[in-house]
Amino acid sequence: MSLNVEEMAAAMLAAFQGSLSEKWPEVKEYAEAEAKKLAENFVLIEKLYLTNKINERQAELHRDIQKNATRAVLLAIEGLGLLAVEEAINSALDVLIDTVNTALGFDLL
Repeated sequence: MSLNVEEMAAAMLAAFQGSLSEKWPEVKEYAEAEAKKLAENFVLIEKLYLTNKINERQAELHRDIQKNATRAVLLAIEGLGLLAVEEAINSALDVLIDTVNTALGFDLL
């Protein structure tokens, strides 16, 4: 397994902070938790995919479930709109594109 939870979570957290800087004091704890959950989910996807327990489509479904959960958490924060949340999530996932896609051998992100 090549994905590292701590490295991915840190990269996503930095992306969240950049996208949500105006609301950072209110968002920080949620962003930390969501970055860690997303990173853990990508490690799980990698493990399941590389051991042939899921296929590419199932990996995509796992990704979508976690992305939707992150969206729901961030939208619950007062003052954050859908566009800001979508931009933040996309920024967080964008920093992982090369890492995750290379580890899996297909384009998940």
